[in-house]
Amino acid sequence: MAKTPKEQPPEKLTGITITKLPKTAVGVKAIQSALSHVTKEVGVKKGIQLLANINQIKGFDCPGCAWPDPDEKRAFLAEYCENGAKAVAEEATKNKVSPLFFATHSVEELSELSDYEIGKSGRITHPMYLPEGKNHYEEISWKEAFNMIGDELNALENPDEAVFYTSGRTSNEAAFLYQLFVRQFGTNNLPDCSNMCHESSGAALSETLGIGKGSVTLDDFNHADLVIVIGQNPGTNHPRMLTALSETKKRGGKIITINPLPEVGLMSYKDPQNPLKWIGSGQQLTDLFLQVKINGDVALLKIILKLMKEEELKNPGSVFNHQFIKEKTAGINAMLKDLDNYSIQELLPQTGLSIEIIKKAAELIINNEKIIFCWAMGLTQHKNAVDNIRELVNILLLKGSIGKKGAGTCPVRGHSNVQGDRTMGIWEKPKDPFLDNLEKEFHFKAPRKHGFDVVNAIEAMHQKKVKVFFGMGGNFISATPDTVYTATALRNCNLTVQVSTKLNRSHLITGKKALILPCLGRTEKDIQATGEQFVSVENSMGIVHQSKGTLPACAKDLLSEPAIVAGVAKATLKDTSTDWTYLISNYDFIRDKIEATIPGFKNYNKRVRIKGGFYLPNNARDNNFTPTKTGSANFSLNTPSDIGLANNQFMMMTIRTHDQYNTTIYGLNDRYRGILNERRVVLMNKEDIAALGLKKLDLVDLTSHFNNEKRIAKGFLVIPYNIPKQCTATYFPEANVLVPLKNTAKISNTPASKTIIITIDKR
Repeated sequence: MAKTPKEQPPEKLTGITITKLPKTAVGVKAIQSALSHVTKEVGVKKGIQLLANINQIKGFDCPGCAWPDPDEKRAFLAEYCENGAKAVAEEATKNKVSPLFFATHSVEELSELSDYEIGKSGRITHPMYLPEGKNHYEEISWKEAFNMIGDELNALENPDEAVFYTSGRTSNEAAFLYQLFVRQFGTNNLPDCSNMCHESSGAALSETLGIGKGSVTLDDFNHADLVIVIGQNPGTNHPRMLTALSETKKRGGKIITINPLPEVGLMSYKDPQNPLKWIGSGQQLTDLFLQVKINGDVALLKIILKLMKEEELKNPGSVFNHQFIKEKTAGINAMLKDLDNYSIQELLPQTGLSIEIIKKAAELIINNEKIIFCWAMGLTQHKNAVDNIRELVNILLLKGSIGKKGAGTCPVRGHSNVQGDRTMGIWEKPKDPFLDNLEKEFHFKAPRKHGFDVVNAIEAMHQKKVKVFFGMGGNFISATPDTVYTATALRNCNLTVQVSTKLNRSHLITGKKALILPCLGRTEKDIQATGEQFVSVENSMGIVHQSKGTLPACAKDLLSEPAIVAGVAKATLKDTSTDWTYLISNYDFIRDKIEATIPGFKNYNKRVRIKGGFYLPNNARDNNFTPTKTGSANFSLNTPSDIGLANNQFMMMTIRTHDQYNTTIYGLNDRYRGILNERRVVLMNKEDIAALGLKKLDLVDLTSHFNNEKRIAKGFLVIPYNIPKQCTATYFPEANVLVPLKNTAKISNTPASKTIIITIDKR
């Protein structure tokens, strides 16, 4: 009898090496690492071609993060980061996953591999089908695959019995067609990766500033007096951001870093675009480091607000921007009054910091007005995540640090087009004006009932209320929380479909039947009926620009994502008036429809061909807050963490390694943290290790505790690390099994992967 495929990486160690922490980030070692990955995966000649075109005006957009490119001149030497080079190498790899590969390797056998080993298998070359009860994928034609999907969808009693997930690497054109098909099918079940990362940012910013996006541009970093980086590790996750921070420092600005871990990339940096800077100690970036406890952010920000209020009362007009507050904001009196409900003495223990260092941070904020707040998952994946972001907005509003050069909000997005996907309508809670425009342009009745987000979609599949799961990119099982529960949910489906470039664990944890639909990568030429096409994407700062692959497709049977959507739509929708064949024949036709339905895209086809693309409208950037419910920028009342730990309990947060981007694992090293060739580790304060009677490299099991439920992750090595007491860190997806599905952020419903209560037991 066949074994059930493993839903998580196997509990095996790979041979750890601990090294001395580096003193600087990027520089020549990052270039060497990038070149090593590229040449190993694709060879020298092809690798040089790839690197010469990544993030260039006439090249392709990096399939990694959404950090923006310079508006003007692009650096030929390195207009990409180490992880961007790794992402491109992975996509353009020489390794292939052919029908012969699947005939040779069973699903159960493949599931015994680590996520790293699965990913290294290579690019998928043909559509593949896993019949019910079988252990091997079989080759299937595109027509048969599309018809199977159409038949399965049309056999549902209700369109809401299907879920259509989206990864943030989908282009604007593919995302628009995808949501159009799904809504013509009759549902708003469009969960996406935003639900698991910056949904908290979107909720908080929409409420307070009237737009769920950041307000700054890349140029604002050249004019900022103070940049506060909180809950983010750009050295690993967004290395090109370090160049922007470097410019802030060069022009006299200061940088405050707030994080439970002292990340090397924010301490010292060597510019990869300037060989003269590769030698020496590098440029110091952080002026003040606040090593806050996990989930102590609201308490810290509230103390800063109280210190600002105290100084303003002593010297009226010296801290608050009263003109901005009067003209542009609402709710300040309630916010200031609410501060009186908290004392610094009761807030301070939550932060793990001394009042002296917090006063230094408050002083920098008090004495500057051009302030940028940057943040990522360290703020957004907590129970009170929305409070985190609203509280930092309170500080910016008091200073009038919104809508002016060198100031504003900067949520740093992950996947390269996650922001564009949402702009294109990938959202389970669409607004009526958008649906009205779709109805007018495409002549159908759009569904109005809100659909499932990621958490609710998993719950619905688990309860067998959803029978078809369709994934447009991504690695759903490895990205989501509560791994065992989510695996059961997927297995309850009649059909699971994955549109992918490479093999991942989501191809092994399937419904009764499963399809893999292989698509073109960002690096590859996209040739349709009228010739070679380009796609467009939106970066973290609202610039829409084109991306055009330069390599031939790695296999002749690959289709583009828009072509796959069109194929499914034609096989499913029997009475659609949309000419799907026409739309994909020339992507200009898709962009014409985007222009007709989404504000901000006037003259889309003309402007996207302008060098560097164009900015979308941004009301917060323009100091216009009329989209909020009050018509003003809103102060808010926020609550510190209410989580208490017993003496034997610890707070755990999941993090990435340096050789990783989201669920894609490029290697087994975390170079900037000195941990090589191993991922099953738990970072702990050395005093906590001693108190538990443990020692370095002891093997332990981790148990999470939530609502009297226990989840266990076995076989982790103890690593002494500079982290606050009762705080721990583990890598995902290995520790996702510990994250309860129902432990989510208030309002945004984002999984709280940064606030997991655990106990630790020695093997």
